Amino acid sequence: MTKVTMTVNGKARSAEVPDNTLLVDYIRENLRLTGTHVGCDTSQCGACVVHVNGQAVKACTMLAASAEGAEVTTIEGVAAGKDDLHPMQIAFKENHGLQCGFCTPGMIMTATDMVSRYKEAGKTLDEHAIREELEGNICRCTGYHNIVKAIADGASKMA
Repeated sequence: MTKVTMTVNGKARSAEVPDNTLLVDYIRENLRLTGTHVGCDTSQCGACVVHVNGQAVKACTMLAASAEGAEVTTIEGVAAGKDDLHPMQIAFKENHGLQCGFCTPGMIMTATDMVSRYKEAGKTLDEHAIREELEGNICRCTGYHNIVKAIADGASKMA
């Protein structure tokens, strides 16, 4: 057993977990934050993306112990409140960037990281760049057109 301590969505969290506990399992099972989804267990679908110290990470391939002392943000921590959604969440809603919704939390977490990285580097986030950046996220319902449109809109709203 390993004691893990981290800040999740602004709250200090601590628990004793088996050494092999994945971050996604810690988030879902110990903290009961179920917006982070498990879609493949092989790091291919991106449904489990969270931010660890401000960077997008696939939580199904990271041990909870590796997040010791880290700042973790899940989809539940992106909005300022129930009625105050993050600009990327608003963009996904307004542009119908979802269908069943299973991949949406991971897409939004990937998108917010993508926008931050591109702005920090002074790069342009065009449709081609968005599609390339989404390579590690799979949506089984849509053709990605509205997801790409939502991310572009969200990026302009995050300015």
